[in-house]
Parts: sequence; structure tokens; C-alpha cells
Amino acid sequence: MAVIPPFIGSPFFFGNTRPAQIGKSVVVVGAGVAGLASARELSRLGFSVTVLEAQSTVGGRLRTNRSLGLAFDEGASWIHGSTGNPITSLARESGVETIPADDESVILYNVNGTVYQDGVRRKAERQYIRALRAVKKNGAPSKSFQEVFNQLYPDRIEDRHWKFMLSAFLEFDTGADLSDLSSIDFYDDDEFPGSDLFITNGYDRIATYLADGLDIRLNTTVSGIDYTGAKVKVQAGGASKEADFVVVAVPLGVLKKGILRFKPELPTGSANAIAGLGMGIVNKFMLVWNKPFWDTKVQFIGYTPETKGHFNLFLNTRYFSSVNGLVSFAFGDFAAASEHLSDSAVVDGIMDHLRNIYGSSIPYPQDMVRTKWAGNTNSFGAYSYAKKGISSDAFDTLAGSVAERVFFAGEHTSKAFRGTVHGAYLSGIREAAKIISLAGSRKAGN
Repeated sequence: MAVIPPFIGSPFFFGNTRPAQIGKSVVVVGAGVAGLASARELSRLGFSVTVLEAQSTVGGRLRTNRSLGLAFDEGASWIHGSTGNPITSLARESGVETIPADDESVILYNVNGTVYQDGVRRKAERQYIRALRAVKKNGAPSKSFQEVFNQLYPDRIEDRHWKFMLSAFLEFDTGADLSDLSSIDFYDDDEFPGSDLFITNGYDRIATYLADGLDIRLNTTVSGIDYTGAKVKVQAGGASKEADFVVVAVPLGVLKKGILRFKPELPTGSANAIAGLGMGIVNKFMLVWNKPFWDTKVQFIGYTPETKGHFNLFLNTRYFSSVNGLVSFAFGDFAAASEHLSDSAVVDGIMDHLRNIYGSSIPYPQDMVRTKWAGNTNSFGAYSYAKKGISSDAFDTLAGSVAERVFFAGEHTSKAFRGTVHGAYLSGIREAAKIISLAGSRKAGN
């Protein structure tokens, strides 16, 4: 990766860049997986490509924290569907280590510390699958998943086991609170076959691998994109860079905030899709101890609290490492609320649940690290979801180019693979292919 100071004087300073064989230039905004995928493909084929990234590292929401002796992925952690998934190959090439994600390696606890027997748990999960189908069948564009579910199953609204499943399964998958999630399009995306894989030594390795050899300007925040002329002008920090094409690969949350200004404004369809789709929030909390007090042979520990989404799932790091850690989560509306809690309040809340399971004598953790994705000014959320009141076709609307010069990539531009790393990666390849085709046709026409 070529990391160059973002500006040396004004306008942009671009030293030692390879002349483009194809004679076309591209600016990629954002060095997450989508932007890196586009830049890598275009650079490989001879385009002059510059990547502008607001953060001090590449990867976007692939962010790994190693401060507690373990690769704690603050954002993406899984490869969803490993057979035929391009991320599986990239993981192998980049030195990423994985283990199969085993949803059956779980113990689910009640508030009094008793265990839900496997037969009870599996029966409820079968009922849960049927309930998802029933909600979709009876859904309406203007109604949320929660509205339809509550109408169909009023006896399950306050059932803690059902709160757990709806939260740890559906709200985790989508990033949404049930009250805002579409009752029709909540699950209308696609998936690759094969088992899910959990990454154990850091998802950021894939971003570093993709970034190798690219011209990337870190700490460079783009504020505007002007596509009124034949060339696109990209503004950042008072300087401007012209290019034939621009790939906008920033998260949906950034687009929704209007931080990135377009001139002229985006077409109505694109603007409505940005406004209408949801940017979900899932937060993680990793706690470590000197010694484990939990069953280290299971991958997941579940808990059924009264409050939905409230520290109800734990990933056991001893399952794949020597670090005595538990990673807990906040889902749905509680994910956003958790960002306003102090570190001590978070630890106390998690410890309340663990003491209900394991007894009052368990020790306080040595340390804790956490995420605050809603407040992250480079994403304003974790990943996108189908919101009530808008069709999931809006994901594909966002994949449409503007004036054959402005292109959009990211998981939020893929109806089929939204909310996933492979969705982001494939969207970047998709947009590169569009630019390659256009550049080729224009060259042929000259």
C-alpha cells in the first residue's frame, strides 16, 4: 500500500503515479472493502486510480482491536456462507485464520441460572422459523416486523425466550430494531451455501491485502463531488482533483447524513433510496479475566433477559484462543442506547447477567473494550437493512450510476448481499466492470 500525505500544497499532489495504459483516471472515495475492490481491479487494468480515505487506516468497518491480546473485530467478524464466497478465497490468500461458526455449540440460560434444555430450545427455534414465514406472508409495506408479529403472536410479546430469538437472531442479522424493520423485505436477500466461518486473527488482514500497491491517501475527508462538467471534480480539504470517473464507496450512514455534497444533487430515485433505507446498529463489548468461570467448550452462551437486545449473547473467546474473554452484544434500540452508557455501567450490566448465570462470587473483569458504531462519524452505524415503508429494491437503485461518471459501491448497494463483507466486495467489482466497459466504449468511439 502506498500511503502518501494527503496534500502537498494545493491542488492535490500526486507523485510517482504510474501512467494509465487506458488513459482514464478514477478517484475512489473510501478505502473499505468496496472501495479497495474497485480500486484494485481498475488499477490492475491500467486505470490511474487514487483512493481517498478519511480515516488513518484502510478497511472501513473491517476494524480489528488487538489491545487485549486477541484480534477483536469491532465490525465484521464472520464470512457468511463459505462455499463460492469470494471472501473465503481472499481470507486464504491474505493469511486469515478461521473456524466454523457452530450455532449448535450453545448453552442458553434463563434469568435464574437454569438451562433451557436442548429439546425446548430447538422446538422454539422451529417455531421461530415458522413465525418468520407468517410475518412475511401477512406483512404490509407500511408495517414493521414488530407490528405484524405482535398482531399474530400476542402471547409471545413478553416471552423472554422469544425476545432472545428475535433479538440475537433477527436483530443481529439485520442490524435493525424490530419496530423499524420491514415486515415484507426483512429477509429477501441471498446467501452463499456452506457453513459460516468466524475469523480468529483479524478481518483487517483482508483489507491490508487488498490495499497492497494502491495509491491511497489516508486522513483525507472528501466533502464534495461536482459532476457538472465532462470531468468529475472531487473536493477534499480545500483542494480539488479531476478524474474521468468517481466511485463513491462510503457507508450508507455517511450518505444519509449529507456530509458528502453532490453537484448537481443526486437524482430523485437515488436520494429517496438513501433517505428510505435503514442504517442499523450492533455494538460489541469484549471483557477479559485472569481465569474463566464459564464453560470454555461452547462457542456461544445465551441469556434471556427482560429487555430485548440487552447483553443477551456471549461469544466465548476460549473456544478459539488462550484469552479468557467473553464478547457480548447490544442489538436493536438498545444498541444505540448503549453508546450513552459509561464503561462502568456497561460492565455492571453485563456482570448482572453473568452473576445470574454463574453466581455472585464471579470476579470483575480485568479490562473491557467496546464499540460505538452509531456515533462513529465515518459510518454512523454498522450495516444497512430493509426499513418499513420502502421496498428493498432501493438497495439496487443505489447501485445505479449517475451521468456515467459517478458510481456507488458498498453493501448498501446490493439487495442480494446487503449487510455483508462479500456484498461490499462484489459491489466494488461490479462498479469497476461498469467503468471498464464505459472506458472501452469511449476509447473505441474516439
